[in-house]
Amino acid sequence: MKSTLVKIGAGFIVGAITIGGIATAANNDVAGVQACVDKKTQALYLSNNGKCSGTRTLIALGAASIDVKSIAALVTPAVVSIKVTTSSGSGTGSGSIYKTSADASFIITNNHVVESAATGGTIEIELVNGDTLPATIVGRDSAYDIAVLKVEKGNLPTITVGNSSAISVGDPVVAIGSPLGLASTVTSGIVSAKNRPVTTGTVGAESYVNAIQTDAAINPGNSGGALLDSSGRIIGVNSAIATLSSGSTSGSIGLGFSIPINEAKRVIDELIATGKSTRPLLGVYFDTNFTGVGALISKLSPGEGAEKAGIPVGSIIKSIDGLKIADQVGAIVRIRSYAPSTTVTVVVELPTGGTQSFKVVLGSAPSN
Repeated sequence: MKSTLVKIGAGFIVGAITIGGIATAANNDVAGVQACVDKKTQALYLSNNGKCSGTRTLIALGAASIDVKSIAALVTPAVVSIKVTTSSGSGTGSGSIYKTSADASFIITNNHVVESAATGGTIEIELVNGDTLPATIVGRDSAYDIAVLKVEKGNLPTITVGNSSAISVGDPVVAIGSPLGLASTVTSGIVSAKNRPVTTGTVGAESYVNAIQTDAAINPGNSGGALLDSSGRIIGVNSAIATLSSGSTSGSIGLGFSIPINEAKRVIDELIATGKSTRPLLGVYFDTNFTGVGALISKLSPGEGAEKAGIPVGSIIKSIDGLKIADQVGAIVRIRSYAPSTTVTVVVELPTGGTQSFKVVLGSAPSN
């Protein structure tokens, strides 16, 4: 993260973070002794084949700890340091080599790491062996805080893409990046929460992230680096931290936030293919003065999904696909976690009283 961009990179202040609901997903990578827990009696039964009956739940007892040493050796060559230099200053961030060919390679990072060089300045990446290469911006999306760089060097080691939807709260994770310019720094922790609504950036240019929360140490300069699962696959792009400081940059307090790779990958692939990206559109405007629980719809966009589904103005969105919505930030973040054309279930409190469920097909709009 750039020393001149700390305020911009700054989901780095507590006030920029809004906390929403937590959701978990099953993880199929089961290790240790497998057992079945009876759903009624809570009695334990040994599972010899890794399966349980419908009345019992499979769990792992004494699961092996994450092998951080092996993961670091495997993945570090695919994680790079990024240095950005402009007329106003310089700073550093991190990135991961996403794709490579015989003569070029694409690197993913945060938009806030490189945006100051979008209209002037230079970007260099440093490989694990110390080699430095000039990089250019292929495309960037401030709404998702994602950017893609290109270097004219091929056959570089690439990071393996995982499945962020398959992780569960409590799963071990590893973060790799260049905090404060210290290349190839490795930290470990767990998934502390999923689906955390997080906003970063300046007013009018916010990034909205349906974030993975982790206690793995993430510090300024880690931005754009990789959050890895127990098999060394990238499940998130590290983007922000919370800090107790309100006026200056501070270090990790165990509250780091990462853009889920399943959400980021769609944007990354669009940027590589066209240099531009899209975002899903619900087709509503929210009342920013509403202080109740949920997101109050003040206006509908003509011809878009919400209007077509029949959601009336004045409705309060209470949940989207089963996840409770605390406020308008939570609603925006949740919608942006989907791809355009996805059908979502929106439960609203009607202006006339009572609740109703609507099926909404999300539209598409150019992203920022």
